Amino acid sequence: MSRNAEVILTGFADEGVSQQANKNIREQFSAYAALGLQYYSIRFVDAGNGTKNVMNLTMDEIQTIRGLQSDFGLNVSSIGSPIGKIKLADEEDGTKNRYVPFSQYVSEVERACEITHAFESKLIRGFSFYHPRGKNPKDYMNQAVDQLTAIAEICLRSDLTFGLEVEPNLVGENGWLLAEIYEKVNHPAMVLVFDAGNLVVQGYNAVEILEQFRAMLPGLGWLHVKDFRHPRPMKVGDPVNEDQLKHFVPANMGDGGHEAVFRELKKALPSIVAKLNRRGIPGFFVDLEPHVKGGGQFGGYSGPDGVGVAARALCSLLDYVGIGYHLRNFDDILADRGF
Repeated sequence: MSRNAEVILTGFADEGVSQQANKNIREQFSAYAALGLQYYSIRFVDAGNGTKNVMNLTMDEIQTIRGLQSDFGLNVSSIGSPIGKIKLADEEDGTKNRYVPFSQYVSEVERACEITHAFESKLIRGFSFYHPRGKNPKDYMNQAVDQLTAIAEICLRSDLTFGLEVEPNLVGENGWLLAEIYEKVNHPAMVLVFDAGNLVVQGYNAVEILEQFRAMLPGLGWLHVKDFRHPRPMKVGDPVNEDQLKHFVPANMGDGGHEAVFRELKKALPSIVAKLNRRGIPGFFVDLEPHVKGGGQFGGYSGPDGVGVAARALCSLLDYVGIGYHLRNFDDILADRGF
C-alpha cells in the first residue's frame, strides 16, 4: 500500500494496566508492545514512586522510563499533558476546575516543553480552557485565543507542536469552535486533535461529527480514537459530567461514524503528513484512547484486554477503508536480534 495512505499507530499506555489505580510502567509497556505498537502516549505512570501525571515526573523518573521503553522497543509519540484544563475566569461555577492566572501558568507550559524534550517527542497534547459552566463559550473565545497563542509561541521556541484536543465543557468543545480557534491563533506550532468520542458524548450524531471533522481538517495534527454508544438520548449543549461516562465502545461499534471519518482522512493524509514532516514530526499519529472500562476528566481505563479489543477494532476499520499502518512483525524481531 502507498505510504501516502499510512498512519502511525500509538496509544495512551496508561489505559492498558490490569488495575485502574495502579499505572505500573512495566504493565503499560508489556501491553502495548504485545499489541505491536512502536509508539505510545504518556499520561499517568508509576515509575517506582507511585502514580503521577507526566507533568509531575522527576528527571530521574524520566530516565528510568526511557531506559524501560527502550527495552520494550517503544518511543513517545506525545505528552498527554493537561495544559489548558484550567478556568479562564476566577469565579464560582459549580465545578472543581482550578483557576491559575495565566502569567503564573506559563511556567507549567514551559515545564511541559522540558518534559517533552526529555522524552524526545515533538508533540504536547493540550486543551482550550474552561469557560464558566453554563455560559456561552464564544464569549470567552478571544481570551482563549490570546492564551493559546502564547502557548503556541512557547512551543515554537522549543521546536515543539501543541495539539489542541476537542473536548466537552471547554471553549473548543466542538469541531466548529476548535476550527475557529485555530484560524484565529494562526500559528505554525499549534495543530488540532480530533476525537469522535468526545463529540458523541455531547449528543452529536455521525453526520454532525463528520462535518466537524471536515471543519478541523485544515488544522488537523493527529487523531484520538474512542467511541461512545448512547444508552439514552443526550441533548447538545448540556454540560457533560465526564466522571460518569461509562459507555465507551470500540471504534467499530459506536455512534461516532469512524468509517466516514477515516475515508475523509485518507484523502487528506498526504498533505497533512507533508506539513507535519516540516515540523520534524515523523507522520500522522492515530492515538488509541479507548476508555472501554470507563472515562473521566483527566483519563480513562481499558485494561490489557480492553486495549487489545479496541486496537483490533481500529485496525479492522483502517483495513476496510485502505489506510496503512505498521504493527511489529517477525522482521522487527529479527532486527532486534541483529539479523
